[in-house]
Amino acid sequence: MTDDTDGKTGGAKSEGAKSDGANSGDERPADDAPGFTRRFLRLAGGYWFGRTRVTVWALTVALVVLTIGQVSIPVLINLWSERLFDALEQRSMDRFLTMIGLVGLIIVYNIVIVVLHLRVKRRLQMGWRDWLTRKLLEDWLRRGRHHQIAYMPGEHDNPDGRIAEDIRITAEMAIDLGHSLTYCVLLLISFTNILWMLSGTLTVTLFGTELSVPGHLLFVALLYAAMGTSIAMLIGQPLVNAVNRRQGYEADFRFALARIRENGQTIALLHGESAERGHLATLFGGVVRGWNGQTRALSHMMVFSASYSVLSAAFPILVAAPRYIAGTISLGVLMQTAQAFQQTVGALSWPIDNLPRVAEWRASVERVLNLHDALVRLDREVCDVPDGHIQVVRSEEHHTLTFSGVAIDEPNGTAVVHAFDLEVRPGDRVLIGGDATATIRLFRAVAGVWPWGSGRITLPAHTRVFFMPERPYLPHDSLRAVLAYPGPASSVADDRAAEALASVGLPDLVDRLDATDRWDEVLSVPERQRLGFARLLIRRPDWIFLEDATDSLDPPAEEELLTLMERELPNATLLTIGHHVGLDAHHSRKLILERTNGAVTLREEVREPQPVTESAA
Repeated sequence: MTDDTDGKTGGAKSEGAKSDGANSGDERPADDAPGFTRRFLRLAGGYWFGRTRVTVWALTVALVVLTIGQVSIPVLINLWSERLFDALEQRSMDRFLTMIGLVGLIIVYNIVIVVLHLRVKRRLQMGWRDWLTRKLLEDWLRRGRHHQIAYMPGEHDNPDGRIAEDIRITAEMAIDLGHSLTYCVLLLISFTNILWMLSGTLTVTLFGTELSVPGHLLFVALLYAAMGTSIAMLIGQPLVNAVNRRQGYEADFRFALARIRENGQTIALLHGESAERGHLATLFGGVVRGWNGQTRALSHMMVFSASYSVLSAAFPILVAAPRYIAGTISLGVLMQTAQAFQQTVGALSWPIDNLPRVAEWRASVERVLNLHDALVRLDREVCDVPDGHIQVVRSEEHHTLTFSGVAIDEPNGTAVVHAFDLEVRPGDRVLIGGDATATIRLFRAVAGVWPWGSGRITLPAHTRVFFMPERPYLPHDSLRAVLAYPGPASSVADDRAAEALASVGLPDLVDRLDATDRWDEVLSVPERQRLGFARLLIRRPDWIFLEDATDSLDPPAEEELLTLMERELPNATLLTIGHHVGLDAHHSRKLILERTNGAVTLREEVREPQPVTESAA
């Protein structure tokens, strides 16, 4: 229902989520506290069951088939190596030349598989990221959720970074890790069979009894990999925590930089660069601590992995060499056995090789899940509970704006405005003053973006409503699109735009109607408020809600614009939040929100409309 965006809500992070989140920790939904895997599948698994499921499943099957093709490459190389080294051992030039030709065919086959696999995988990754991004954006940018969630407790700050960066990591790494795990499983199955056959039967004499041990090299490989994986998991656990901490520090630093970019003009006018540098230095100190913590954890991991990788290259040859020295196997079989052993251990070492990436992926998934969980909790706590929030509805039966038992609270339940009843008739012009916090909360409650409280606000159906905050939101777009926001730019004709701009005292902007600029930086605050009135004249609503929309204007300019609005929209109903004396003359009713004993009560002061001076008219 809101036709304009409150420009002040960008700083709500510091007002609510940041402080609350620091105390609450990493919260989960309170229903059945599902585990990580179930939470992830609930959020992201719908991609495989949505409207594009046929295409998605086709891509998934193609990816699996191509992964099998990738696994066949090392199997072919293993068989080729046996024949190559046997040819070298026998000094057979004919067989050697044949092997050269075969390796060329394997190379061509590998190129085809790799390229096709890359294209399918990246299409699946981007499709999943697109679906997940749209899902989170739909939940976040719906009915004021992007504003309301800032007041919810929990670890869900910096939603922009979570949607832009963490969703990317979630989708891309999930498929990368899933592919590598599938590849290793298939590789393990393939080379387990090869290693079993190459191991032969080992005869061991134990207490005078000869025992035959088939596939002994396979058991050695399994034991070797199990010991390595266990040690790596033990050493690598601190790495998971270090990655999580670092990503949190990085997100805080990115958010602070974005805030400076968004508020560059204000910071420059206040000469606040030194303070901002100090704040950024403090935040970047956290980034450095996170980096150093991750470096320490990686160092411990690398000490083990460096030793393990070198030993993995030498160990299989050392194990199989005695059989070659004894003359029971050829050089080709020795090399084939060593390769099979390495491939088997490599497949079993997937946790060791991917632990840092798994840690990074899980940290990003947790950040996405925390944002999603907060949005779900917001819907459940303030929207889905009957009579548990302020209801804003449209009614065919009502021709007035009606407040029925409306009480306004803070998100933590603290009362802001005691319950009141009020009726605003079409054509009324109501001024709301008094307690600043309460007036702003009331403005947002009528707009439907402040649900905390109780009661019912009813607006007439089929009427055009316009909300103008203190600082109108000016998107980075053409001036025509700014005037039309949130509608399409094509809805504003040249003559209407020129007339509106000239009427509000901005004739110099008529020639820049189709120019794109950072209007929130190019225009002064008074000019931005004038532009808000130009947007109002173009929209021509039936109900107008102003929140300190003239506070930056001098008295003559304020009088000029309010008189213009009365002249151009004589039948519109007006509710104004403001504290200027000059506003009284343009309103016939006045509501005073008075704070007593920590809460606010509503008192109405019935007034006769003040005559407008002839000069002002």
